[in-house]
Amino acid sequence: MTRGIAYLFPGQGAQAVGMGKAFYDVSDEAKDIYRKANARLGFDVTALCFEGPPEELTKTEKCQPALFTTSLAAYAAFLRHAPSSLQPVGAAGLSLGELTALAAARAFSLEDGFYLIKARGEAMAACAVQSKGAMLALIGLPADGVEAVCRESGAWGANYNTQEQVVLSGTVEAIERAEGLAKARGVKRAIRLEVAGAFHSPLMQPAADAFKAALAKVELKAPAFPVISNATAKPSQDPAQIRELLVKQIVSPVLWEPSMRALIQAGATAMVEFPPSRMLTGMLRKIDGSVKGMAIDEPSDFEKLSTVITQIIKS
Repeated sequence: MTRGIAYLFPGQGAQAVGMGKAFYDVSDEAKDIYRKANARLGFDVTALCFEGPPEELTKTEKCQPALFTTSLAAYAAFLRHAPSSLQPVGAAGLSLGELTALAAARAFSLEDGFYLIKARGEAMAACAVQSKGAMLALIGLPADGVEAVCRESGAWGANYNTQEQVVLSGTVEAIERAEGLAKARGVKRAIRLEVAGAFHSPLMQPAADAFKAALAKVELKAPAFPVISNATAKPSQDPAQIRELLVKQIVSPVLWEPSMRALIQAGATAMVEFPPSRMLTGMLRKIDGSVKGMAIDEPSDFEKLSTVITQIIKS
């Protein structure tokens, strides 16, 4: 296990047209990931990532497989340049990124990973249409205020990102009430998210049920390195428990800040965020500024990153 290094994988909302192309253009390993994704997913994910259009890329059923593919392509390219002795203390992924982290840790085959992310995206998209929910980001409201807003509005906590930022999920009516209640309590900012539904809430139960059926068709094994569960902020090496937690995650809040603290407690002094976003390293700075966050933006970052990792290994 490499002293000090952890991996981070982004979730929905990180997507952007053009993502992954820089890695595809220079890395045979990245090309191979996209080629296999095209064959397994049933649509041209390469063209969608590189050319869009944006309105298609933001659709949950397309966005989730596209992000999964892009992050893994960059990860494959990264491994080509990383020190051969590199073994992270752990990894975490935000929402769908947890599946990406498990794929990176070889908890299931790449082909099964594409099957799972496609099933997850389609199940959540279908459920979102039925439930007609919404999500709201609250910035700068104390924890007791967030709890009161949830209790009084009927919304649920969906993402506990940092002490300053919590995302709520619920019916459209509950989110409208929550926004008013939060403003009355002096929240710094309340931002409606442009999402298809009330993700990470009980309204997603039909999606969780569908994903459970998909998981039953796939062989899981213990990850090659610890992967923190969004639902518990703890790692698991038990394939049966990992299945349960992946299903639970869909209807439960993402415990992101506790997950980061779990990686830090495990010995992480630096975290590498894989494309296509710098959002997770931005949140990491707010959680613990003493931990070095290193976001990979383009292939030219690999050499610098490899040098930093080598220094950490030797320290």
